[in-house]
Amino acid sequence: MRLDPAGHAASALATIRKVRRRGARSVAATMGQRVHDRYRSDDLAVHLLEGDLADPGQLRLTPGVVLPEGAAATVGWVCTPAGPASGGHTTLFRMVRGVRERGHRCVVFLYDVYGGDFDRNVARMRAGWPGLDVEYRDATGPIDGVDACVASSWESAQILALRGTSAMHRLYFVQDYEPFFFPRGSLHSLAEDTYRFGFVNVALGAAVADMLAIQAGAASVVVPFGCDTEAYRIDNPAQERSGVVFFARRHVPRRGYDIGVRALAEFHRIRPDQEIQVYGDHVSDLGFPVTNHGRLSAVELNALYNRTIGGLALSFTNVTLVGGEMLAAGNIPVANRSPYAHGGLDNDHVVWADPTPRALGQALAEVVAHPDLQARAATASRSVTGSWSDTQDRLVELLDGVLYGPADGTAGAAPA
Repeated sequence: MRLDPAGHAASALATIRKVRRRGARSVAATMGQRVHDRYRSDDLAVHLLEGDLADPGQLRLTPGVVLPEGAAATVGWVCTPAGPASGGHTTLFRMVRGVRERGHRCVVFLYDVYGGDFDRNVARMRAGWPGLDVEYRDATGPIDGVDACVASSWESAQILALRGTSAMHRLYFVQDYEPFFFPRGSLHSLAEDTYRFGFVNVALGAAVADMLAIQAGAASVVVPFGCDTEAYRIDNPAQERSGVVFFARRHVPRRGYDIGVRALAEFHRIRPDQEIQVYGDHVSDLGFPVTNHGRLSAVELNALYNRTIGGLALSFTNVTLVGGEMLAAGNIPVANRSPYAHGGLDNDHVVWADPTPRALGQALAEVVAHPDLQARAATASRSVTGSWSDTQDRLVELLDGVLYGPADGTAGAAPA
């Protein structure tokens, strides 16, 4: 493509004129909308390569072989490349590590819809999750050489169905009801179809199991939702606490960014003396002061939770990891009242409020006004008893039942 300097100059001049006439914020919003329209997340091409779409009515999957008790097994896992900020990948790799530590060999198949360099993707994964003793393979080739394979998202379920046709047991680790990520339409329907592929659906928490049953009519086996109580804990019970925290995810609608920001504005109106700490996305021009931290490690985040009183833990689908991690560190989460989130965060120390800016902001104000912050923090921390080890144990028990259990002639049939 040949560059046209005169054309670029004219385009830049036109943009400057628009900024002068309409204002920078208006022009930025228009440009952002054009980018969204061109690369919108509800475009199938953003999620799958051309041709990578399975038809549930045409699947011809060879059932897995039941292994002799005690025989070594190889377990595959299909996922997209990601960096360490991905909570979904972190939870998935906790499961991979648990399966690996309990004696199975693990292979991770990476599916990159953007066609990135495979070696670079592997290096990024190894840097993000060091110590994970697994082999990495490219999922654009066949998925084979494994006794069982686990899909981790609706896209990876499509790939497992298309490329994992040799004899193997097929499972689907479902962390959230992913059709809810899209408007009612093509992607919503395609994502929902994956729960009917005949894999063993493994629901992370009872709320996901309920969503699968009610929304998709799909059966599942439940593993408990855990919390990293080694990383998140009270370090200094006597430390004075002040202010609140907010995990900002602008482009993840289910995390309620817009409501969260307006709730913080209401909180600041009531308690302007309390500092508002924000991590995740960098935010600015909110009309009230915030302290931005950007991306934080678990150690840094635990320290932040330890010196603050409460925070927002918003989710409109399955519960966010943030709620349990806050509690473990003695920070009181204010969560939006929702049957889905409540089902995964069943703890008396969570403060539930209607999902409106006013209700959430006022709930935060009540949290920071508690008369004995240290005692409340200590009690909240002690209430968090579940760990990811419990989840790993249940998943391995389920996986071993599939690998070594009696043959029933059905690939992916969920055990009773």
